[in-house]
Amino acid sequence: MKIKKYDTFVMGHISIDENIYQGEIVKEIGGAVFYSSCASHSIGHKIGILTKLSQKDRKYLEAFNISKEDITALDSRNTTSIRNIYHSEDRERRTCTALSIADPFTIDDIPDNIVSQIYHFAGLISGEFNNEMIKYLHNKGKVALDVQGFLRTVGKNKEMIFKDWKEKKEYLPYIDYLKTDAAEAEIMTGSKDRKKAAEMLFDWGAKEIMITHNKEVLIYNGKKHYTCPLKPRNLSGRTGRGDTCFSAYITERADKEIEEVLLFAAALVSLKMESPGPFKRTRGEVEEYIKKFY
Repeated sequence: MKIKKYDTFVMGHISIDENIYQGEIVKEIGGAVFYSSCASHSIGHKIGILTKLSQKDRKYLEAFNISKEDITALDSRNTTSIRNIYHSEDRERRTCTALSIADPFTIDDIPDNIVSQIYHFAGLISGEFNNEMIKYLHNKGKVALDVQGFLRTVGKNKEMIFKDWKEKKEYLPYIDYLKTDAAEAEIMTGSKDRKKAAEMLFDWGAKEIMITHNKEVLIYNGKKHYTCPLKPRNLSGRTGRGDTCFSAYITERADKEIEEVLLFAAALVSLKMESPGPFKRTRGEVEEYIKKFY
């Protein structure tokens, strides 16, 4: 069996999204695994993917900008599908409804021939991953985790609501890179103050914390808070903001200092937010954006 080596192995459900904004309905491929992998691949990193979807929806895998040999797509009874109704012009307020959910991932789903520097949990809905996968992969490489896939729960009428991750204190010590947005950080810590929330998450065991906000991105490593503003000229590509930012950050962070990587990730996601779909631009375009706007 040929060993496959990656900078990041991204795991999560692809989603058939139905986005409704100002009365217009747009169907598109989404999911944290999609936005995350496309962004890091575009700036030159070697990316592997683990996802699940139904046999009839396998055509949607063509939306990835990654070689088929690097995509492990397992069969599922259903493909995850989410309806997002945006209620504000800045797309910060939305109602999310789970139309269907793919089968969860287990340790047995992880291919034996994968070697990766980082294992990225890019989930959408609580229950997507067996929690023990975190401890298992912690022994194989660094673990990056977006808490959306552990907080977002399907409630009544299939509407998605956010609930605290009950086992957070058991699993946070196994996480090298933790990503939340401002609302998720408050749910986990009880604090509206993002800096304080990041400190609490660090104290509970996470090594490096990213908290995204509509105005800036914050990083905390237990010693110092780092922030960098977001500077998009429009928000037509707002969907996938956090996934794109986190993925760019963790892959660039392997050999660079926090300040430099945070600036690059913030500029990249600002550029991404100016057009719908995943980030498929070049490293050079991000560097030009930094020169122009930062």
